[in-house]
Amino acid sequence: MSTQKAHWHASRKIVKRIVIQGKLVLETPTHLGNGETLGPTDMNLLRDAVDNRRALLTGTSIAGALRSYLREVQHGYKYEEKLPQNSPVPLLFGMTRGEEGRQSLLIVDDARSQEPAAVELRDGVRIDTETGTAKDGAKFDMELLQVGTTFPLRFELLIPQKENEATLKTALARALHGFEEGEIPLGARKRRGFGRCRVVEWRVVTYDLTTVAGLLAWLREDAGANQAKTPIAEALGVSVSETDARKRFTLDATFSLDGSLLIRAEAESGADAGGHLRSERPGKGAVPVLPGTSLAGVLRHRALRIANTLASAEGHGDTLVDGMFGSSETDNLTASRVSVQETVLEGVSPLVQTRVKIDRFTGGAYPTALFSEEPVFGGPQSRVYVKLRLRNPQDYEVGLLLLLLKDLWTGDLPVGGGSSVGRGRLQGLAAQLSWPSQSLEWQLEQPAEDLQITGDREVLEKYVGALHTHLTQEAGDEANL
Repeated sequence: MSTQKAHWHASRKIVKRIVIQGKLVLETPTHLGNGETLGPTDMNLLRDAVDNRRALLTGTSIAGALRSYLREVQHGYKYEEKLPQNSPVPLLFGMTRGEEGRQSLLIVDDARSQEPAAVELRDGVRIDTETGTAKDGAKFDMELLQVGTTFPLRFELLIPQKENEATLKTALARALHGFEEGEIPLGARKRRGFGRCRVVEWRVVTYDLTTVAGLLAWLREDAGANQAKTPIAEALGVSVSETDARKRFTLDATFSLDGSLLIRAEAESGADAGGHLRSERPGKGAVPVLPGTSLAGVLRHRALRIANTLASAEGHGDTLVDGMFGSSETDNLTASRVSVQETVLEGVSPLVQTRVKIDRFTGGAYPTALFSEEPVFGGPQSRVYVKLRLRNPQDYEVGLLLLLLKDLWTGDLPVGGGSSVGRGRLQGLAAQLSWPSQSLEWQLEQPAEDLQITGDREVLEKYVGALHTHLTQEAGDEANL
């Protein structure tokens, strides 16, 4: 007679199931794409197959974002290194493809938007760095979910008989804490300001499967009279460590708008040449915004000019900028390490401005060349916010960001369209710089003509000097080979 045990004897022997539900709210426009190019736009939203009016957020996307966040917090931005055996990442999410180990103990459900998807359209374009104009065939449009769209999240944590329950709950609380703090973006173009979200409430129910009552309650999905709680660590009854292995440089700056700003979109007043880009915000309607895509493009173009000016050999400036802002070249695809957030413009007013094209030969107006635009105008009370994050920074890369900040601060680097007619000039008011892993912080303020810096000025100068040394020394080293 065979002594081989039946397969159910090799089960994981689940003794508890902990169900966590949360309400996720989008804080910036989000693109949850379906990967199809057939549709009203070039990049279409993924919608539920049963109710086509509702957007779909897949469990795979949620689980991938959670796993990536927990890995970064625990081990830093080092994706090429194999995780240690005692890491909470494989303990909670299982092993990746090609690795031996068990499956995930966390079940993540798909989520449908609670309301029919409210959509806004955005145009995108790739700019030629040499001509400053749009590249042929690089114009596209995309569907975005509006700010305020909500998704009900549901997770189920399995507690096997031989596993440490507190360890699993602590790992899950640390991962879900990223949703509480708004540090886990979702969807496409996350490092250009899209997809920022936050969970505003949690509900946790524990089912003891070793008892008949607990098993029946789980089968009936009986949540009892549990109340919404935050933070998630308190709801799970654990404490979460504040340690963070991520190495990043942060830059948060506040500017006023000197004159007008125009990032072209359809004008509300019907101006034939368009108006400034607006985005829906709950309770505020359509408000003017500074999109991360536009700001990142401006910063990248100026960074390339600075790097190529300082570099002693051809190509070193491009290599530096591609390493920071990413590369879309087919043979060298890399993600951007610079994250730029989308922000709302405050204290600005839209005004219709009529312009005319002048014939340079006659000095008169071109026939039918009269047009109107609707930019936003600022003043001393206007506020433009710039928020940057650089992953795994090097001294010379921070130096390049400081030079970009200086150009924005002094109005030398205009943002948006119409820079040739004086649009997009900013004036620096205040900035906060920090490098948490180095325990360094600076504050910049300009109440009048003199710039006030709180922090070690010499360290900032050292970063700018490191940029010059990096670009010139690399060229010299290559010449000696």
